[in-house]
Amino acid sequence: MAIFKGAGVAIVTPFDENLNVNYGKLGELIDYQIENGTDSIIICGTTGESSTLTEKEHMECIRYTVDKVAKRVPVIAGTGSNCTQTAIELSEDALKAGADGLLLVTPYYNKATQKGLVQHFTMIAKAVDLPVILYNVPSRTGCNLLPATVAQIFKDVDNVVGIKEASGNISQVVELMHRTQGDIDLYSGNDDQVVPLLSLGGIGVISVLSNILPRETHDIVANFLKGDVKASREEQLRLVPLIEALFCEVNPIPVKKALNLMGLDVGGLRSPLTEMEEAGTERLRKTMRDCGISLV
Repeated sequence: MAIFKGAGVAIVTPFDENLNVNYGKLGELIDYQIENGTDSIIICGTTGESSTLTEKEHMECIRYTVDKVAKRVPVIAGTGSNCTQTAIELSEDALKAGADGLLLVTPYYNKATQKGLVQHFTMIAKAVDLPVILYNVPSRTGCNLLPATVAQIFKDVDNVVGIKEASGNISQVVELMHRTQGDIDLYSGNDDQVVPLLSLGGIGVISVLSNILPRETHDIVANFLKGDVKASREEQLRLVPLIEALFCEVNPIPVKKALNLMGLDVGGLRSPLTEMEEAGTERLRKTMRDCGISLV
């Protein structure tokens, strides 16, 4: 059984005026997502600024999210690291906190060979009794998890069940699904490629867009899975300008700005991320209005 099918939100981490985690606001965002059809909450991923959270904050965000969600939808905890032992410890703590699954990004900065990636993910997955989704995003990590490597891990490690594919390379995804006989749970990691990956056997998206349009993102997947490909495709294409605006600067700079423009007050960003440039802000504001989003 898949951890989830549909649209999972890679939820932002809201901060207060002193850039401390704003747990009350996080709770509001979680309720907003679930009330609007989001199928899973992914906490402490890239969009959640996990790289600037302390380990204590990281785990507190996971524990808070598990408690707040209260089994309404699955909670997937981002526990990846460029240090295998750190990832194991975070994953063990997420298991104890009650997470329903893990999202493990490829090692960044030190990278790894494909052999090293097999070892890294195998060691983490075997340390915890939780389903694992691998996360391939070479544009951010400098490390590409190749289809043959994924297929080997998927075959040999029982609790590795899925992959969030954000390479942007459709041919690579085709090869991945071929090598896994279409059995791996495939999630798009790019909001502009949801329908293409669903057409290859995908079952959902782990989405930045869902932070601001949870119902619409859910519907793109739900419509496709129930056979209404036309409705799914039309919504995917309608939202392309907004998706492009959400990535005109480094994620999560634009999505946090978008949420603040909507009056959801998620606060600022931790350094080295900075506030969005004015030109990007104006582009984002216009595109959001064009999509019918109410702004303050």
